[in-house]
Amino acid sequence: MTSPKTPTPHVPSLLQNLTSLVGAVVVASSFFAAVCLFAIDFFRGFTNPYMGILSYIVAPGFLAAGLLIMIVGALRERRRRRRAAPEEIPPLPRIDLNVARQRRFFILGAAGTFVFLLMTALGSYRTYQFTDSVTFCGLVCHTIMKPEYTVYQKSPHARVACAECHIGSGATWFVKSKLSGAYQVYATIANKYPRPIPVPVANLRPARQTCEECHWPRMFYGSAERAQTHYLADEHNKPWNVRMLVHIGGGESGRQTGGIHWHMLLSNKVEYVASDRQRQTIPWVRLTDANGKATIYRSADAGASDAPPAGSIRTMDCIDCHNRPTHIYLSPIDAVDRAIAAGSIDRNLPFIKKQAVLALAGEPAMTAAGRDAVAAALTGFYAASYPKLAGTPAVTQAAAAVQDIWDHNIFPAMKADWRAYPDNIGHKESAGCFRCHDGSHTSADGKTITHDCGACHTIIEQGPAGKTTSRLAGLEFKHPADVGDAWKQTNCNSCHDGATLP
Repeated sequence: MTSPKTPTPHVPSLLQNLTSLVGAVVVASSFFAAVCLFAIDFFRGFTNPYMGILSYIVAPGFLAAGLLIMIVGALRERRRRRRAAPEEIPPLPRIDLNVARQRRFFILGAAGTFVFLLMTALGSYRTYQFTDSVTFCGLVCHTIMKPEYTVYQKSPHARVACAECHIGSGATWFVKSKLSGAYQVYATIANKYPRPIPVPVANLRPARQTCEECHWPRMFYGSAERAQTHYLADEHNKPWNVRMLVHIGGGESGRQTGGIHWHMLLSNKVEYVASDRQRQTIPWVRLTDANGKATIYRSADAGASDAPPAGSIRTMDCIDCHNRPTHIYLSPIDAVDRAIAAGSIDRNLPFIKKQAVLALAGEPAMTAAGRDAVAAALTGFYAASYPKLAGTPAVTQAAAAVQDIWDHNIFPAMKADWRAYPDNIGHKESAGCFRCHDGSHTSADGKTITHDCGACHTIIEQGPAGKTTSRLAGLEFKHPADVGDAWKQTNCNSCHDGATLP
C-alpha cells in the first residue's frame, strides 16, 4: 500500500516584497494616469502639443520605471531566499474579513486606493490644463521665448493659445511640431540657440490652415478708418493728427474686389523670391491673373532674365504682410507716442517725446542694465536742464513709463527689439509694402508695380491739433517737419527707423 505524497509547500511569489510592492503601486498609478490622459487626448484632439509628451512619453515612462522597480525587487528577493533556510520563507498572507483588525485594514486600504486613483485622475487632468496654458509655453518650457511671451500679452491675439496658431488641428502637423521641437529642446539644453531667434519661423503652417479658422478671407471689408496722433520732438511735444481711410478691400472673384486684400483674391496668384532670410528684400515678383497670364516684375538689381534669382519661390499669403500679428515689438517712437496719448507720460514735460525716445534708443538701453539706464537718462536730463522739474511726480511717472516700455519691447539677452523683428504692415519704419511697391519693380513691357499712396489709403484729415485740414476726397500727404518734396523721392523707412528724430 503506497503512502500518500507529502504536499509540496507553496512558495510565495518573488514579487512579495516591499520593493516590488512600491513598483506595483507606481505601475498601477501610471497605468491609470495613462488611461486618463489617453481619454483626454482622444476627446480633445491634437490641440495641445504637450499632451502627446504626457500621454506617450511621461506616463509610459513611469510605468516602465515601476516595472523595473518590481523586477529589481524580485531579483533581490530571490537572492535573499537563496541565502535563507526554507523554513524562513514567509507564507502567503491570509486575509480573513471575519477578523475585526484585518477588516479595518482592508477597508482603509480600499478607501486609500480609491482616493489615490481619484487624485491621479484629477492630477492628470490638471497637468494637461497646465501644459495647455500659455504660461507653460512662454515661461516654464520655453524660457528663451520670454520676449515673444511678453509682447504676446499685449497683442491683439493675447487670448489665443500658442498651439492654436503654431500647430493648429490635425495629427500631421502635430507630428511635424514634435519632430521640429526635438532639436529645439536639444538646442535649449546645450545653449546652442541663436540670438535673436530667426524669423520667419521655418516650416510654419500655412496661414490658410490657422489664421483663416477665425479670419474669413472672402469677406469684403471696404475701407476702415484709422486715426493716429504723433507727437513732435519739440519743446512742447505738439500733437500731429492723421486720419485716413485704409482700403482693405478683399472679396471673392466675381464680386467686390480691390484694396489691399486684392493680393489674396482667389483669382490672383502672387509669387516672389526674397534675397534675404527675413524676406525684406524682394527683387522678383510674378503675378498670375484669373486668365492664367503671368507677368514678371523685377527690381533694378534682379537682372534682365525672366528666370527667378537664386532662392525659393514663395506664394504670397497673409503672413507675408501680417508677419507680426501677435509678437509685436514697438519702436521707441511708436511706444512713446502711445504712452503720451494714454496719459502715462505727461505731454507738458518739455522735450519729453525727444528725451524718452533718446533714452530708449541709446546704447545703454541695449544692455542688461538697460531698464535702470533709460530711467537714469530721463531723470538726468531734467535734473540738468530743468532743475525745478527734477523729482516731480510727472518726471517720476514718465521714468516709470519709459521703463515699462523697455520691459515690453527691448530684450538685450536675446537681442530682441523692433530692429530684429521688423513689421511689414505699413512702410513707415521698415520696408513693408515698399518691398514690392517701391516704384522700381518693372515688367518687360514697361509696367511698374504701383507706388501710388492712394492705392492703399486716403488721408482725409491731417495737421496739428486744433488746426487740422480735412477733405473727404483726400489730401496730399504733408510731412510734419519741413522736408520739402523729399518724402516724394525717398521711401519713408529710408529716414524713419523707429528711433531717429528730425
